[in-house]
Amino acid sequence: MSSFPETRLRRLRRTESLRRMLGQPVPTLGKMIWPVFVVEGENRKTEIASMPGQFRMSRDELCRELEPLVDQGLGGVMLFGVVDSDLKGREPYLFYDNGLIRRTIRMVKRSYPNLLVFTDVCLCGVTGNGHCGVMKNGVVDNDATLSQLIEIARVHAHVGADGVAPSAMMDGQVAAIRRMLEDNGYTDTILMSYSTKFASALYGPFREAAESSPQCGDRKAYQLPPDHLQQALRESQVDEQEGADILMVKPATFYLDVISKIREQTLLPLAAYNVSGEYAMLHALAKSGGGDLMALARENLTAIQRAGADILITYWANQYDRIFK
Repeated sequence: MSSFPETRLRRLRRTESLRRMLGQPVPTLGKMIWPVFVVEGENRKTEIASMPGQFRMSRDELCRELEPLVDQGLGGVMLFGVVDSDLKGREPYLFYDNGLIRRTIRMVKRSYPNLLVFTDVCLCGVTGNGHCGVMKNGVVDNDATLSQLIEIARVHAHVGADGVAPSAMMDGQVAAIRRMLEDNGYTDTILMSYSTKFASALYGPFREAAESSPQCGDRKAYQLPPDHLQQALRESQVDEQEGADILMVKPATFYLDVISKIREQTLLPLAAYNVSGEYAMLHALAKSGGGDLMALARENLTAIQRAGADILITYWANQYDRIFK
């Protein structure tokens, strides 16, 4: 094997043209899903303090925000409903004909028929205690929660969601929702599983935005421990066996090794959720003078793709044109 001076690796990165020719493709907007927070009403758009550039929006405002992104080739959106406080603790609110997410799906699909619409399937935003399932005797009851998740997914599929994404981390949720979709004729609805979702410290800004912080205890009994790789891999294996169409790792940046390991063990598409805390950290670093915000975002998203993610669920999606000029 030759060595210096015959081997000069700098030759291959000497100019921008060489770096562009020999580099890997950058993440495209078509590979990105933008998570959005929807509220009741009209003409409502309020910036989320801990997430600059992200908003709680009414359906009409969301459709206006989507227009330039759809023109640029945005892959999809993930809908999260922010329920008024007087409706919390009343889970059936999500199932009514005039439910917030149900009406949002219809409006977005009417406005942009080719834009993929995914919905979060969980109870944390509507339970009064902020937990992801039905509480019994102070703990989340796994099996009682499944019936609620099934109904949420059924309603979303019925009104035209392209995909449902159960995030509650209940055992059997993928199998239960898959059976429901098949039994009700929703055979084209994609099931994107939050298959490897960690009990992370990076969810704080999201919980502020969605008003879904646990009011008692935490979610460590059902979300994954950050230090246990084997459990993380097994969760994705089980969800694949139960019928998931797409797997997901959440968060992304702190878990690139997990993304890479799961990429090696599956042929399914793999998504990575670039979560609110990751987004907020880069804003804080840039604000302190520690780096250029768009360069930080570009490096972050490229690293997630390099680790093996096919799909990037990221708050940076609505700023793609500034990041990848």
